[in-house]
Amino acid sequence: MDMKHSPTRRTLLKWGVGTTGVAVAGAFLPNFGISAALGADLGSGDIGVLNYAYALEQLEAAFYTQVVANPFSDMRPNDMTILTQLRDHEVAHREFLRDALGNRRIPDLEVDFGGINFRSRRSVLNTARTFEDLGVSAYNGAGQLLKNVDYLAAAGSIVSVEARHASAIRDLIRPLSASAVGQGVVSNGLDPALLPSSVLKQAGPFIKTEVSAQALP
Repeated sequence: MDMKHSPTRRTLLKWGVGTTGVAVAGAFLPNFGISAALGADLGSGDIGVLNYAYALEQLEAAFYTQVVANPFSDMRPNDMTILTQLRDHEVAHREFLRDALGNRRIPDLEVDFGGINFRSRRSVLNTARTFEDLGVSAYNGAGQLLKNVDYLAAAGSIVSVEARHASAIRDLIRPLSASAVGQGVVSNGLDPALLPSSVLKQAGPFIKTEVSAQALP
């Protein structure tokens, strides 16, 4: 896989909750002639892992794009600023993986956000916390499956941003509380690590497209 023209690890390391100016694309990518109804086979090896991450980033990017486009009624100071930054980061993650995968990427996923009340601050932020925690666990669990050290380095750069997102969302839910740091961290001071089968099961209710990950654990 040629990554010479993809965003570099140094670029990824510059992304953080306070970063602005990341180019924003639409919520959905062109289908390239492939119908989402046909499903998405992630594949195997490093390509399968990258497609797995790409699927999750599509989900998060679509979620935050809808959040920003439909502000909830009880918006508080800094809510829109933070949520817009998170949208920009997730779109950038999605586009980075899209470019890295090239023609080996899965098609666009059709999402299902019917269970989310986008007019409710509580519903939106609780869903955001779920997605960010799941994203951190997903990258932590997928790292061991990658063989290419460049992909591993890129994944490490992305997961650090996802962890910042999780903390930022917790601070919006309960400003200046200990929950911004402590929740979700196990007793030995480490974040959980989940394998693709577990993560996809939890993300499944939000994805209409059938995702096949038979070649991944």
